[in-house]
Amino acid sequence: MARSHRLFELIQVLRRHRRTVSGQTLALELGVSLRTIRRDVVTLQGMGADIEGEPGLGYILKPGFLLPPLAFTEEEIQALVVGAQWVSRQTDDKFALAVKNALAKINAVLPLDMRHTFDDETFYVGARSNLCTSIDLSEVRFALRDQRKLLITLSIFHAPADKQIIWPIMLGFIDAKRFLSAWCEADNRFRVIAMDDIAKLEVLAERYSRNRRQLIKEWRAHEVLPCNGSGKEC
Repeated sequence: MARSHRLFELIQVLRRHRRTVSGQTLALELGVSLRTIRRDVVTLQGMGADIEGEPGLGYILKPGFLLPPLAFTEEEIQALVVGAQWVSRQTDDKFALAVKNALAKINAVLPLDMRHTFDDETFYVGARSNLCTSIDLSEVRFALRDQRKLLITLSIFHAPADKQIIWPIMLGFIDAKRFLSAWCEADNRFRVIAMDDIAKLEVLAERYSRNRRQLIKEWRAHEVLPCNGSGKEC
């Protein structure tokens, strides 16, 4: 591996690890010696990378350092294109437009000899099936980003008729269905609700007080999973 490519890969590995990572772990991931990792870290620090740590304690890359985004491999470009196709064909129109804009920006900075990969058509991603819900997913995404409470009314027969306030924490795509993981104020517990079981949805101005990422950790610990068509968790 050329040293320039190895430096780029080292930056990518450091970005994946959001906490301090040992030099030995970095060496194993890149297939080089620990001594090489130490030299490369010093080189990157000299180039302006804000890497904290030292031998024996581990390293962490602080946000803000960017290498030129031109070192994509063909497989990495294909992965981006396939993922973008899936998102654009399985979600809402606003998100699909955002995907197209992102791909255009990536394509614009690629070397000319790599741009053919965008039009290679190696993979096919089918269009989404017709959804039974009229809920605008862009509203749900806004609520997730801004930690806004949602006021929902369920459409399923055995559900309470009253409106319910939930704290949305994650939007899930499982097979052809969409699910919303949330904390329910009425039940005081986590729930996983099928989006096509929601008849009405309103984004409230009030934000929920708990950190969404922490709520996701607690939800994962409870192993709350969706049940087909029930609107309740398993």
